[in-house]
Amino acid sequence: MRTTGRGGMRGARTVDTDVVVVGSGAGGSVAALELAAAGLEVTVLEEGPRVDTARLAAAGPAENMRALYRHGGLIPVVGTPTFPYGEGRCVGGTTVVNGGLLWEPPPALLLRWADHSGIDGYRAADLAAHLRTVTDRLGVTVQRHGGGNRDSSLLTEGADRLGWRWKHARRAVRGCLHSNRCTTGCPSGVKQSMAVSYLPLAEARGATVRPDTRVLRVLHDGGAVRGVLAVDADGGRTVHRARAVFLAAGPLGTPALLQRSHIHRRLAGRELALHVNLRTVARFPEEVRAERGTLFTAQVQEFDDRGVLIMPSNVSRGSLAAAVAGRGPADTERLLADFGRLGVYTTQVRMAGTARVRATPGGGVLLRHGMTTGDHTALRDAFRATAKVLFAAGATDLLPPVSSAPPLRTPADADTFCDRVRPADWELVSVHGMASARMGAADRGGVCDTDGRPYGFTGLRICDASVLPGVTGISPQGTIMAFAHEIAARYAELSGRNHD
Repeated sequence: MRTTGRGGMRGARTVDTDVVVVGSGAGGSVAALELAAAGLEVTVLEEGPRVDTARLAAAGPAENMRALYRHGGLIPVVGTPTFPYGEGRCVGGTTVVNGGLLWEPPPALLLRWADHSGIDGYRAADLAAHLRTVTDRLGVTVQRHGGGNRDSSLLTEGADRLGWRWKHARRAVRGCLHSNRCTTGCPSGVKQSMAVSYLPLAEARGATVRPDTRVLRVLHDGGAVRGVLAVDADGGRTVHRARAVFLAAGPLGTPALLQRSHIHRRLAGRELALHVNLRTVARFPEEVRAERGTLFTAQVQEFDDRGVLIMPSNVSRGSLAAAVAGRGPADTERLLADFGRLGVYTTQVRMAGTARVRATPGGGVLLRHGMTTGDHTALRDAFRATAKVLFAAGATDLLPPVSSAPPLRTPADADTFCDRVRPADWELVSVHGMASARMGAADRGGVCDTDGRPYGFTGLRICDASVLPGVTGISPQGTIMAFAHEIAARYAELSGRNHD
């Protein structure tokens, strides 16, 4: 990076580099590594802190939630019902606080995106080499049950009794130690987040990572992007001039930054695709001791064509208390007293309705969803399936994700609950957003072309979850990384020439 002094932009200093990458999660880290490996000078600007494995291990889960998540993982998505959205805000992004799941995008999904969005070059055959690279670099493996994860093996037993399909999880973990802290930062460093994998490799090739640095806006003249304006933790402002800017600030941050920069203000953030999660507490007649396992080792995929997946969750006394907080102290105490026989299960549901992202003063965002009648029907059907498989697994009673509902002790109870539940009753959470600045033909509502370039602008690429053409229905990290590899490769191929 070359410092060229101060001036303009209210006294901000100016530095020059080849490429600025905004964000260090799954997309930004891929771009940083691949462009640095191509011989380009790369600067990564990350809004959040850099937290190493020793610090993750020394801090408790609650402290890590506050440090590693944006707004502590409680960004409200306003609507009926209102629910929280969680995303990482640290070096490594959400990959530091997710389960390390690496599912490859189904070929049928990529084909459907190509047909519906009018894009080319992102079918299964096009992304296969990138997915092999991701798998090799991250050591993706099939996670077996092992000695722990009785909650996962119970789920598979229930699925087998019903003849339902399930799979062992594919995870980016090199020798999981079952610390049961996946979503608050792996304390052993074996989960291969971007903070311990791609980013160190990028730095070894000359990339610079600057944490605690928030990008205020992308600088351009109405068509040609020339860099970004950023502020550090002490309030110092810097203009990072670059030949190219790669936006990877996440499905909320990227469209908000585009709006603040007067780039496709009407389109960016207009349609944020979401998965929402239902959490169900199940009590079993036997000891489960779910806290002894890892995130999960099996996922029911019988209804994946409908966008519904069923899996266990990380279980701790703190997370259980949070899941049932609306039920009052007495109920919570009874559950904690029976903690060893409980499992908490997540049902992920793909929404048809989308949310809108709006940038607000001071760097915030406002999210408002438009869940459809069909989405509410999908939630009822998804919970009914969850109850069926958990009762088949031997559960004696279930607590549904509605605090006012009593325990359910039979499948008939679950059917009655599903008949009576109202849209506003559901207690949901979301951690997967995408397609908020999506790739697609301009006449089909796309913000970006097949190189990740927002239409009408040069020197700018988008390479995070925002650029995906639609909702994945699976954990999206593998898909995000494959798209980012392709976008970075297309740029790197031109790096020796005069390019935008």
